[in-house]
Amino acid sequence: MDAIIENLPVFLDGFWKTLQLLLISGLGALVLGLVIAAMRISPVAALRGFATVYTELLRNIPLTLILFFCAFVLPYLEVKLDYFILALIGLTLYTSPFVAEAIRSGINGVAIGQAEAARAIGLTTGQTLTQIVLPQGIRMVIPPLINVFIALTKNTSVAGGFFVVELIASSRKIINIRGDETVAILLAVAVFYLIITIPLGQLAARLEQKVAVFR
Repeated sequence: MDAIIENLPVFLDGFWKTLQLLLISGLGALVLGLVIAAMRISPVAALRGFATVYTELLRNIPLTLILFFCAFVLPYLEVKLDYFILALIGLTLYTSPFVAEAIRSGINGVAIGQAEAARAIGLTTGQTLTQIVLPQGIRMVIPPLINVFIALTKNTSVAGGFFVVELIASSRKIINIRGDETVAILLAVAVFYLIITIPLGQLAARLEQKVAVFR
């Protein structure tokens, strides 16, 4: 327990880095995922094809490989960015197809007659999506999206293997100094993650009850 108290600033610094990775890459994945979801339901075949390849490719590549590419291959290609920024890019790219699929499933849950009626009264595809489909589909999208962000919270730990001193990397530094309290240090790390994931899980459960769609 002494190791935790003595190194609390190190824990808090790592926890703050983890929160930054979650919030920034989560926002980036949300924006990019929304674009990809819109492309997947687009009437333009080329856009649908690109979005499908993007989704299937990134969903089936391990996160470790994506972060390895960002941390080592991009600098080799003269992309000179801080490792923290590179980790954000990797996490955003990896998470965005999962966000896109959650959004697409919500959109597909809206009765097709709604879109047909919107087009019948002269609304464009964009107007139909933003004014008719998305407001209804969002009710089904929020709970699975939160689950994606819970997964993202845990995935930030992988960035610790690529020169980003987040929560896991911080704990490794402390364990190197106080190896006699390894179990206590790892339990403290678990508690920090639970501080993020438990509220997100409770929020998902409440929203699911609140916005449940009865067919």
